[in-house]
Amino acid sequence: MKRLLSHSRRDGKGKYNDVPSSCATCSFDLIMSDRHPNIQSGSTSRPRYSAGVHNSRRPRSTTPFPEFPDLKTHEELYNFSLDYSETFWGTLARSRLTWSKDFTTVTDSSFETKTFGWFHGGELNASVNCIDRHLNERGEEPALIWEKDEPGESVFYSYRKLSETVGQIGNMLKNSGVKAGDRVTIYLSNSPTAVATMLACARIGAIHNVVFAGFSANALAARINDAQSETVITANTILRGGKLIPAKKTVDEAVTHCPCVRRVFVHFRTEVEVPMGKMDINMDKAMASEPVDCTVENRGSEDTLFMLYTSGSTGAPKGLIHSTAGYLLYANVTFKHAFDYNIGEKFGCVADIGWITGHSYVLYGPLSNGATTLLFESTPQYPDPGRYWEMVERLKLNHIYLSPTALRLLLKSGDGYVKKYNRSSLRKLGCVGEPLNHEAWEWYHKVVGEGRCDIIDTWWQTETGGICISPRPSEVGAEIIPAMPMRPMPGISLALVDNQGKETDAEKGALCIKKPWPGLARSIYGNHDRFLQTYFSNAPGLYYTGDGAHRYNNSHFQIIGRMDDVLNVSGHRLGTAEIEDVMDDHPDVSETAVIGFPHDIKGEGVYAYAVLKDERKSSKKEIEIELKSMIKTRIGGLALPEIILFTPSLPRTRSGKIMRRILRKIAANDFENLGDTSTLADPDVIKFIVDKHKELFEEFISDKK
Repeated sequence: MKRLLSHSRRDGKGKYNDVPSSCATCSFDLIMSDRHPNIQSGSTSRPRYSAGVHNSRRPRSTTPFPEFPDLKTHEELYNFSLDYSETFWGTLARSRLTWSKDFTTVTDSSFETKTFGWFHGGELNASVNCIDRHLNERGEEPALIWEKDEPGESVFYSYRKLSETVGQIGNMLKNSGVKAGDRVTIYLSNSPTAVATMLACARIGAIHNVVFAGFSANALAARINDAQSETVITANTILRGGKLIPAKKTVDEAVTHCPCVRRVFVHFRTEVEVPMGKMDINMDKAMASEPVDCTVENRGSEDTLFMLYTSGSTGAPKGLIHSTAGYLLYANVTFKHAFDYNIGEKFGCVADIGWITGHSYVLYGPLSNGATTLLFESTPQYPDPGRYWEMVERLKLNHIYLSPTALRLLLKSGDGYVKKYNRSSLRKLGCVGEPLNHEAWEWYHKVVGEGRCDIIDTWWQTETGGICISPRPSEVGAEIIPAMPMRPMPGISLALVDNQGKETDAEKGALCIKKPWPGLARSIYGNHDRFLQTYFSNAPGLYYTGDGAHRYNNSHFQIIGRMDDVLNVSGHRLGTAEIEDVMDDHPDVSETAVIGFPHDIKGEGVYAYAVLKDERKSSKKEIEIELKSMIKTRIGGLALPEIILFTPSLPRTRSGKIMRRILRKIAANDFENLGDTSTLADPDVIKFIVDKHKELFEEFISDKK
């Protein structure tokens, strides 16, 4: 078996072309010969994973890896990916990515020595991999489907059109003084302009720093200053859920506290006029005069592609750094194999680009695979809870990838909004975020997917770069267990550790990853010591995820919540997600949030917030009694909530993240230190919860007496 790989060469105009190169001619045999000198090219001798006679009827992987034809089952593939990690990732890197210069070393990564590096000596460009290499075959086919905030309005962007927009923005940035290695802060909502801006940064070697366009001016300023961004890109206004959000006004306020900023580009998403200061540049006019061809900046494999801020347990955001080659390869491979994506399908990830899901599965994963990817600008309930499903019918989406929070929100509104629309185009139903409870899983599978679509319930983090646990890929026909991501991705080796940070065979523990993989973040910007302390000190020699997990049959994993979302009630540790999962199974409950609060006897007491469905059949008192009975039966009396507060909604950011920090403060009667609530989708819910808490807490104190 000989398979000619392609290397990319500059044509002198900044464009890359795939050209056959004899230096790249290799086969699985030759790669194995390099890795294992005792295996000769062309020999029938093989490592144990491909030895023996294979029955063609044995189940193969749901999405085959054509690079490894001798590995006949998914189990063999997975074992090979761990035992011959360098061969596995090196082969995929040469096969799945386009390089301007081949790498010489696959990796020098080691969790023991805390070194992180992949594909040394190689050079490539992310924008070339996401656009240029697809132009010959897919230039006129859709790369982006922009689902505007306005219901029913969609715009299709071809790969050719996206390429031209990226070129104009790249030239605009370079001519304004942006250089390779500069940090560019992007404060935009989901739109072709936002995606093109990210890829333009990648094209010229600048580092994009996307901030969710819902953060307050203070939060934005903190991220700009930490990144030392000289350039900010925003819009005059942003549309979300039928509301105008004054993005430029927020940026204006933020940059008054950012002495590093030298220029602010303003994209006019609407016709609303905004004040333009000395640093402000009309982005639309500036890019319109630029040529569409932009010279590519070759980037080393370990050069930073982007930085992205995520919350830390200390409250100070962490600017995580992702590499160019390692991140891009991992996003590419996990997108293809977790979702079994086929060219021509329409992939609908509804995440915002301000989060890692938007980076990996709206932009880099899909586009590097030549996919058609959705840009969803709106909210799941605008103009009504049927928005997603109407969009599925109209656009004929084949995949949808959303959050458990959105699912529970829509479940609350009943089945009618779903069944109103034709969803027969859907093939895979993805989920990402906090653990998915059983009721939401069943509703997603039976009602939304009509019982015919795989539920791709994924676990991963900003730090991991891409999906690490997912029901697929797997052997064809392998079971999917509800509300459980189940299987580690190829190349991912999982472990559970105990309270001392030692690996354990127990069913429950802190989830860790044992072997390096290319998608792992490389550092925290400006604070590598914090990176090492956060992820590599709790379990030496392992990557410590911070999440707890339950292991079934020694191979399937269920996430049970953050390790810092663990209650210590009378000396016993209780996972908040376990209690929430029980409460969420009540037929009248839409979603819950369980936290701990100070208890003078138990140390911590259990405090539950619950949102009820609109069409509930029982009274709140009846539901409370039933919830406590369910918890006592399924977990035990120790897990019974001292207080259950029924609320019309939970405080969450506009991206859907529940603000548990605020819920903890309220439960602890710390009303003066709730922090910045400007990013909440519904700030009014805070007053309701505070008032109701005061009433319930008085009853709680009175009952204790």
